[in-house]
Amino acid sequence: MRRSILDAFDDHPADDDERPPSSWAVAIIDDCDGCGFGEMRVVLTVEEVGRAGTGVVAHLAPDNARRLREALAVALRELGEDPGH
Repeated sequence: MRRSILDAFDDHPADDDERPPSSWAVAIIDDCDGCGFGEMRVVLTVEEVGRAGTGVVAHLAPDNARRLREALAVALRELGEDPGH
């Protein structure tokens, strides 16, 4: 099973030659080879726009997905933004 949750592009200007635009996607899967049969994972994919299949894919167990969520919330608070729920 694989279910896409959300995907988007970053907010960086497309004309910056040093930092090309990237995209990210979040999905859930239950068929991660090597993760354990039937273990659910949150999948985070980050790749350069126009280079599908060449990015980095992280298979996060629920505890690590929560740690990522916490880190993003801290970063948003440090920017003076409400991290939401």
